[in-house]
Amino acid sequence: MLKQLSANSVHFPDLSIKGFRGIKDLSISRLGRVTLITGKNNTGKSSILEALRLHVENAAPYTIYSILKYREESNRFADEEARSADAEDMFPVSTLFHGFPKLSDDFAPIAISTSGKLHPMKLTMHVEWFTEEDDPEGFTTLSPLEDASLEELEIVPALVTETEERRQVRRFASFSRFARQSRPRPRPHDRVRMPCIPVSPYGGGGTDMLGPLWDGIALTDLEKHLVEALRIIDPRISAVSMVGDDTPRRSRTAIARADNILRPIQLRSFGDGVNRLFGIVLSLVNAGEGLLLIDEFENGLHYSVQLDAWRMIFRLARDLDVQVFATSHSWDAIEAFQLAATETPEDGVLVRLTRRGDNIIPTVFSEGELAVVTRDKIEVR
Repeated sequence: MLKQLSANSVHFPDLSIKGFRGIKDLSISRLGRVTLITGKNNTGKSSILEALRLHVENAAPYTIYSILKYREESNRFADEEARSADAEDMFPVSTLFHGFPKLSDDFAPIAISTSGKLHPMKLTMHVEWFTEEDDPEGFTTLSPLEDASLEELEIVPALVTETEERRQVRRFASFSRFARQSRPRPRPHDRVRMPCIPVSPYGGGGTDMLGPLWDGIALTDLEKHLVEALRIIDPRISAVSMVGDDTPRRSRTAIARADNILRPIQLRSFGDGVNRLFGIVLSLVNAGEGLLLIDEFENGLHYSVQLDAWRMIFRLARDLDVQVFATSHSWDAIEAFQLAATETPEDGVLVRLTRRGDNIIPTVFSEGELAVVTRDKIEVR
């Protein structure tokens, strides 16, 4: 049986989520250096990844907007002039709260916490009402308002986030500016706890979206891990790079050199598996001392390469102090994960989520317990 992980070995040794999306109250007592989350549809797998990102990035407006945009929930971020007079249209973040409440409802706050690698960490999010007032220097400030009525036009709803370090109040209107940007970016003063890089089920977007990640490791020793990863699928690949810039006329694209091809060609020409693994490993080497979040790990990866892919993830996660969270529906991915976990004791944990009514029940399998699951083909997907 696997020994329990040291509370100081990973950033999130455990996790508690309350009031977030479809998660009413979930506590996972043990997480690994690499944690694979499984379960049927609508059990909260992707929501856990989103909660982790919100926590690490202190619920920054850009982070909230990115999460809602990915789920096509950002259409309520309208221009100031186009916003409806309906008060509910002033609640664009309603889908983040459990039960998808209306602004007029009495609903629970969001709370995400962990005992922490160095100290406990907690993030809470709730809605408050404020009045706007102009100070003597002409700056508009918000003052708390108690027992607000939705008919009072001068009041302003805002999202309040609190951590162990600070409290921030953000008007709902402040999120709308991202909808007016062709390429929304985080603000320079958005403070994050640690690096946190999400990888979508669809490969993280086109390779042009990976340009900033490439810039983060270009001409460093970390480049070699990209070639090593790609050779898991195609041993002919000998070099990889990115060309182009961030202008609309010449967007970034990944190129690769292969032993049997006389000139570099677009990485897309090598197929979905190569590009999926490129996105995962490029994200991983940029996430040093932080988190990597992989939604639906197996997408694009043939079962025959998944063991070597997991092995590389386990090794780089430990070497670079990255904590990896991945989701999967695939038995092949679970079995390959288990085999890789046996080679790195104390690093691998599988969490199976089961929905019972309004509750989500986690079952945690350590490496030793997971070996029994895969040996006896016990259903954990």
